[in-house]
Amino acid sequence: MTDASTTAAPSSTAERLDRLPFTRQHLRVLTGSGIGWALDAMDVGLISFVIAALAVQWDLAPGETAWIASIGFVGMAIGATLGGLLADRFGRRQIFALTLIVYGIATGASALVGGLALLLVFRFFVGLGLGAELPVASTYVSEFAPARMRGRLIVILEAFWAVGWTAAALIGYFVFPGSDDGWRWAFAIGAVPAVYALIVRWGLPESARWLERRGRHDEADAVVRRFEASASVTAEAKRRLTTGPIEVPAAAVSAGDRLSALWSREFRRRTLSLWLVWFCVNFAYYGAFIWIPTILVQQGFDLVRSFEFTLIITLAQLPGYAVAAWLIEVWGRRLTLSVFLLGSAVSAVFFGTATEVAAIIAAGMALSFFNLGAWGALYAVTPELYPTSLRATGSGWAAGVGRIASIVAPLSVPLLLGIGGAPLLFVVFALFFAVAAAATWGLVDRRGRPLDDR
Repeated sequence: MTDASTTAAPSSTAERLDRLPFTRQHLRVLTGSGIGWALDAMDVGLISFVIAALAVQWDLAPGETAWIASIGFVGMAIGATLGGLLADRFGRRQIFALTLIVYGIATGASALVGGLALLLVFRFFVGLGLGAELPVASTYVSEFAPARMRGRLIVILEAFWAVGWTAAALIGYFVFPGSDDGWRWAFAIGAVPAVYALIVRWGLPESARWLERRGRHDEADAVVRRFEASASVTAEAKRRLTTGPIEVPAAAVSAGDRLSALWSREFRRRTLSLWLVWFCVNFAYYGAFIWIPTILVQQGFDLVRSFEFTLIITLAQLPGYAVAAWLIEVWGRRLTLSVFLLGSAVSAVFFGTATEVAAIIAAGMALSFFNLGAWGALYAVTPELYPTSLRATGSGWAAGVGRIASIVAPLSVPLLLGIGGAPLLFVVFALFFAVAAAATWGLVDRRGRPLDDR
């Protein structure tokens, strides 16, 4: 008679992770990645204040200030596509740490520039690091999160963006007006990620799913055991969870094969829909939020008043994330994403046509609420659409396509403002949000379902 202990159903790394409750180890991964995410947002947010300040201090033309924003997004487009490919090849944690080093050093160096040309060079390298970091971080957290709470945890990760953007708004409000070198001090503060990268590299575990996929089973098992220990899983439960043969994963495929797989019959519809959503959301979000301080200055508010309004508007991002984090496990990914995108479209129209201070702030806060809630839902759904072997590549290329829009958007703003002012500009943004809302229905909703570990 066969002993029951030898016939227990084998459990993969994925099954073991999905059975866990939320543990201290999950909190460590979430906060460790979230701090990197917040530092990322702080840098992107700071550039909106730098543009407004340098336009006055360096007497820059609108086209020149637009390039300060757009050149960073050129780097982000390249970084997002390369980051995903590298993360599928070399690991999530390694590339995450590398991206922090790249953009941290480049941001710190930006504080020392004396002219526009060198600032644009450093902003490109900042974008390179930023673009690679975001899809890698969301993939990393999603691969540790149990299926029943995965969407919520990714939205919480995205909520760190609001923390970083709020930090940028506080720096803009308190540091910039202090002296003509306020923007230099802001960039110096932005060098913090280079130091934080050491914590990421040595303090966070590598993705157990990625390790198993690469055939590094002992390392994957050790990582999962730490999570099980954190959850006080009993010795008997651990024995059952690890009983059985280990499947040998398929051989690693080349970067070209992974890119081709995104357009295979199985994935082409979701890839097309995902790229369209990312493109439209990036165009509307970065076109609006990078330029809000400058637009307010052009409407007659002084620099300090403009930064004050932007700070208040930014504070509405956190409740937007909180509501999205709750709804995404109640309504599902697609419905939550589409509703928040439609809310963004309506808010954009009201913001573009507002003339009174109260109306400007109210519409701006609504835009922050809905738009950042949509971002949270988008980052939650993106890694779920692809198997482990393609996850970072699929996320990275979707983000990369989105960054093309974020390059074009800041360059389009001066032109659209010249043609029809803020009303036309924000109607255009509203149309992009509406198209993105329609495209969400081509995505697959995997609420509560395990990740695909092929």
